[in-house]
Amino acid sequence: MPPAAAEPLIWSLANARSVALDRARVMAILNVTPDSFSDGGALATPEAAADAAERAAADGADILDLGGESTRPGALPVPAEEQIARVLPALRAIRARGVAAPISVDTTLAAVAEAALAEGADAVNDQSAGRDDARMFEVVRRAGAGIVLMHRLRAPRDDAYSDRHAAPPGYEGGVTAAVVAFLRERTAAAIHTGIAPGRIALDPGLGFGKTVEQSAALIADTRVLVGMGRPVVAGASRKSFLGRLAGIQEPAARLAPSLAAGVALRLLGAHIVRVHDVREHRSALQIADAIAAARDGCQDA
Repeated sequence: MPPAAAEPLIWSLANARSVALDRARVMAILNVTPDSFSDGGALATPEAAADAAERAAADGADILDLGGESTRPGALPVPAEEQIARVLPALRAIRARGVAAPISVDTTLAAVAEAALAEGADAVNDQSAGRDDARMFEVVRRAGAGIVLMHRLRAPRDDAYSDRHAAPPGYEGGVTAAVVAFLRERTAAAIHTGIAPGRIALDPGLGFGKTVEQSAALIADTRVLVGMGRPVVAGASRKSFLGRLAGIQEPAARLAPSLAAGVALRLLGAHIVRVHDVREHRSALQIADAIAAARDGCQDA
């Protein structure tokens, strides 16, 4: 008799919400910023953000990731007050439309997270993994929110596009070992603050302080990250390392390589794929799920 299948992970969020990771989940990128690398300025009003959220939910998004600060290489920090002025009206407009999908706020600042969680956000996507703001973990703990801890080598203002590093960033023991060690340390720090393990998800930070080859290596090693026992969130959508590999300069034209990366990530075990193009990724990930189920069924036979 084959062994019983492991119970799927569940990512617990605020407001009695949770995301069951029994299939690929799609996190839709909603940037209310003027300067994001691919879609800056596209959602310039709360109404535009609410329209985009409705479309994303209808197209199959499981989570909406709302951000008020660009994290493209070279981007300067945006003060908390400005991020709040961008994010909160959009969040209110989305909820006023009746969009029920969980919302994460993409920020590294505790004040922004606190304001968004008070308005009904369910999770925080902290690309500094709690290092930019010492209050972040306490804010998340008090709200009972979910949190994504991401690896990055340096802040965006000091970073470069994956294909433009003057010299390859050095990672002792290799990029995967360094990312795993970092995420283990940040997970321990979050738990020490009182955040329940079931509320923590991990992101390898594809493209953040990594060369084209290093990001590709991280995708190849996704199973190592999955082995850490927490939900794995991964975002390759439209990124420069895909553009270099596929020979496509314009970010918005990188749908095909983004889909290829998303399917690879899912087949290697990633749970949540963060994307710009929801409908296309939803379809591609359904195929990946079917292939993974057939593969696992063959292994159990």
